[in-house]
Amino acid sequence: MPPAPHLSDTPPLTPLTIKEEEHCANQLSPVFTDIFNTSLETSHVPACFKTSAIVPVPKKTKITGPNDYRPDITDPLLDPLQFAYRANRSVDDAVNMALHFILQHLDSPGSYARILFVDFNTIIPALLRDKLFQLNVPDSMCSWITDFLTDRRQFVRLGTHVSDLQHISTGSPQGCVLSPLLFSLYTNGCTSGHQSVKLLKFADDTTLIGLISDGDESAYRGEMDRLVSWCSMNNLELNSLKTVEMIVDFRKDPAPLPPVILCDSPVISVESFRLLGTTITKELKWEQNIRSLTKKAQQRTYFLRQLKKFLLPVEMLVNFYTAIIESILTSSITVWFAAATARDKAKLQCVIHSAEKMIGCSLPSLIISLELIFCVIAPPFFTLVLRQSEIT
Repeated sequence: MPPAPHLSDTPPLTPLTIKEEEHCANQLSPVFTDIFNTSLETSHVPACFKTSAIVPVPKKTKITGPNDYRPDITDPLLDPLQFAYRANRSVDDAVNMALHFILQHLDSPGSYARILFVDFNTIIPALLRDKLFQLNVPDSMCSWITDFLTDRRQFVRLGTHVSDLQHISTGSPQGCVLSPLLFSLYTNGCTSGHQSVKLLKFADDTTLIGLISDGDESAYRGEMDRLVSWCSMNNLELNSLKTVEMIVDFRKDPAPLPPVILCDSPVISVESFRLLGTTITKELKWEQNIRSLTKKAQQRTYFLRQLKKFLLPVEMLVNFYTAIIESILTSSITVWFAAATARDKAKLQCVIHSAEKMIGCSLPSLIISLELIFCVIAPPFFTLVLRQSEIT
């Protein structure tokens, strides 16, 4: 019988690929089930399950510093204005609800709206445990979640370079299924106490909308102070560098409005903001958003052209167009389509015509098909976007 190999001679284990996991699912599932059940029983998560690699992904073409990267990590009790990870809710619902509040308020003479786009930093696992306990989550599950969030190990991988391991006990892992729900529960008590101020949330994306009448901003500024106080009491750090404000004011010749102060620093006022993937301008017009969608869709037609050169069947080209190009053109379309100008709709249609020429067959027209969808399937959204076009 040959001797057992020495530990130093044993080759390192390599992670399984997704295809390998699927192929060996019958053999692996009992093992994973036993590990997971044992983890729940002991309220302890193995360290290897709490280790993640952070790969810096550029957010811009030209990199000037660390802030131009985003970290990409590989691994009925709720507030009614929390739209994330809830049944029959989406980013479109959140944006449409925000627009509904604003447009409805702007019907009144002498009114305007101030919109604060808030950015948070981290959550504290110890406080999260208390909040989960208040929501009647079993103590064993509270302990398991706390252990999962505590003493996590992270390292940065940039090309072939790997940093030292760092132990993290704040925040929650990006990309984890639990993270958005835990953040929603953590911020569940962060609500507005005034009827003229709306606080909308989509996971950690928080929007404070002040509906101002007759120049009285006391309620809006008071809710901002309450937000800062709530964050301080709950150890939730406001990122003042990424928090900005946009003012929607259709009054004739309005006087300049004083800036708002957040954490002892003035908040930057912007002309437009990308809210949950949709660019909103202070005029509530959609040229900038449609220009961005058109540019992105035109860039993807390059790949359609390359696939055409490889003589792929028409059906496959149509499937590629539907999944990769049309999905861009129709992104959040319930928010902006009916309020878009004829010129902007024509720009969208030009992209479709270009794709038709490449594929060699006709494709669904956005203008015809989506107007039918608005009128028949989604009359509430149709009414909302018609109000946008009327008021602007």
